[in-house]
Amino acid sequence: MARKLPDRVAVYPGSFDPITNGHLDLIQRGSRLFDRLIVSILRNERKEPLFTVEERMDMLREVVHVYPNVEVDSFDGLLVEHAAAHSATALVRGIRAISDYEYELQMALMNRRLRPDIETVFMMANEAYSFISSRLVKEVFSLGGNISGLVPPSVEARMRSRFKSRSRGA
Repeated sequence: MARKLPDRVAVYPGSFDPITNGHLDLIQRGSRLFDRLIVSILRNERKEPLFTVEERMDMLREVVHVYPNVEVDSFDGLLVEHAAAHSATALVRGIRAISDYEYELQMALMNRRLRPDIETVFMMANEAYSFISSRLVKEVFSLGGNISGLVPPSVEARMRSRFKSRSRGA
């Protein structure tokens, strides 16, 4: 009788403020590589995000529900401890440019030192999304630029609503 291999579980961490089509591309591709992919939002109180962690989790759930093996979660503290708590053996990280690689390499080596049993898997960004970052999307949108095609339509609608409420409050 054949032995069942353990599930291949990976964590894809990030701020996802907001989720972009580049993130979605990695989620879709990562969902094919792993039995379970846990998209985890880092709770970082030092940053001033556009959306709360709960709002970002809702947005993620809206767009990843089509992938039955993708879950949405959040964490604070060490990423590798969060991954270990979910029995993950891999961390998924997207690389857009050489500058991303330098930072991600440092993080991967530190994570390996902390938890040698958890591998970091680098995935190259699809060239169509290689210039997109959440920070850039927010900046362009706040200045009146068109972000259609850079974020899911439901995220763009939430951004429109958020920026309208901010401008009314100012």
